[in-house]
Amino acid sequence: MLHPNYYLLHVADPVSSGAFYADLFGVQPVDSSPTFVLFVLDGGIKFGLWSKATVEPATGGAPGALEIGIPVKTVSEVDAVHAAWSARGVSVLQVPTDMEFGRSFMVTDPDGHRIRVFCVVM
Repeated sequence: MLHPNYYLLHVADPVSSGAFYADLFGVQPVDSSPTFVLFVLDGGIKFGLWSKATVEPATGGAPGALEIGIPVKTVSEVDAVHAAWSARGVSVLQVPTDMEFGRSFMVTDPDGHRIRVFCVVM
């Protein structure tokens, strides 16, 4: 069975987006150039940012229908992360909201990719 462990976003400015994600994730990239930035996260997950101007094959520049999901352990952690990210000026699409699956909020990165922080409540 295949298990994805590498996520790659096509972005306008990898260095700027790299700084955004370094601040959000609390970790520095392991590789950085004007056209590519790579993070290695806990568990070996790789998270890359590739310049959409240089990506091959070319994608036309529009972000895809992608959402990055970040699970947290408690409902109160959802609210705490939202407060911390809002204080940093991150663009919020959805404030913490109780949904069918639990509590969640959504922000966007500088290129419009969606990032959802959530806690599943059973």
